[in-house]
Amino acid sequence: MKENILPAIRLTLFCALFFSGVYTLSIYGIAQFAPNKGNGEIVTVNGRNQHIHVAQNFVSDKYFWPRPSAVDYNAAGSGGSNKGITNPEYLAVVKGRIDTFLLRNPQVKRNEVPSDLVTASGSGIDPDISIQAAKVQAKRIAATRKLPEDKILELIKNQTEAPLLGMLGTEKINVLQLNIALDQLK
Repeated sequence: MKENILPAIRLTLFCALFFSGVYTLSIYGIAQFAPNKGNGEIVTVNGRNQHIHVAQNFVSDKYFWPRPSAVDYNAAGSGGSNKGITNPEYLAVVKGRIDTFLLRNPQVKRNEVPSDLVTASGSGIDPDISIQAAKVQAKRIAATRKLPEDKILELIKNQTEAPLLGMLGTEKINVLQLNIALDQLK
């Protein structure tokens, strides 16, 4: 027993010191070379600080809508719903989201509603939507803001982020940045 306990205690102490001290300080040091020193990107909009990489809840018809959030866009309580695609409660929530979307976007057909506009992400705070999700909202926004739809589509094109290194991931659009650019359109 003595042969097992002493090495286990030494390993526990080593891991505690390494992971709470050395590792933490090394990650902090690396973050100092990142943009904004690892503190995230913050923009001030209408006197409020907004985090670029945390979803914001836009519900007005004059804005692009983000993905739904299972945690009500609370970054402190990030998480998904953990309900499977066959769960009746989950299906009812998604159906309600689809119905709401179609009610406020009558020109869109049910089969044209992108999944990322009616399903929450795993974190519940995903700030990005797909290009399709942005384009399907263009008519509503153009009509509400009394702008040509082509101008909205051009904005979507200009705000599209390419995959990392041109091959990792998919094209996406940050909803907060898109809506800030939308407010600057004349």
